Amino acid sequence: MSQGLEAEEFPVGPEGDVEELLPVVPRERYDLRILSSLRRIVRSIDSHSRRLATGSGMTVPQLLCMLKLDELGPLTVKDLSREVFLSPSTTVGIVDRLEKTGALARERSVRDRRRVRITLTDKGREMVAKAPSPLQENLVDAIDKLPELERATIALSLEKIIECIDAPVSESVDSPTAPILETAADLKAGRRAALRTVERTDS
Repeated sequence: MSQGLEAEEFPVGPEGDVEELLPVVPRERYDLRILSSLRRIVRSIDSHSRRLATGSGMTVPQLLCMLKLDELGPLTVKDLSREVFLSPSTTVGIVDRLEKTGALARERSVRDRRRVRITLTDKGREMVAKAPSPLQENLVDAIDKLPELERATIALSLEKIIECIDAPVSESVDSPTAPILETAADLKAGRRAALRTVERTDS
């Protein structure tokens, strides 16, 4: 061992082995590393959403809404928006577009005519059955090949990030900041739906 190195630079374990040191990263750099990783994830999701829209005619948010309706059955727009973590205005835009294609339908409750629920049509179920994964195939394959501990660590880390994001702010689905899964097309559709709602209210 080089004589110029201090003993503290190589901590010795209980059995005399040199313990591995983690690289020293200034505390203020962690936020930039996390931000950089999140931005790459956002860019990848948006890119996959565009490819999905080109290939199947559905964006990732649209597919997520349809998958959730297929899983849980008819939902109100408010409940659906909570399930897929999108703002109600964006969800309305998605529902409007999918209703025009015949994939979704609006149904009024028999007990309360004011209550409208969104449901999958037969065409929508066929689309869901044929739809690719909302995640990139290479990502799904890569995750499947990881050891169970690593998969659990990734899932827990992402969930912890969500907790950190939500912790300081009051819970609100109508936050002006768009969730990362909202594509430009869905956001525009949501804004148009919100404007129509305002116009109906004012008239």
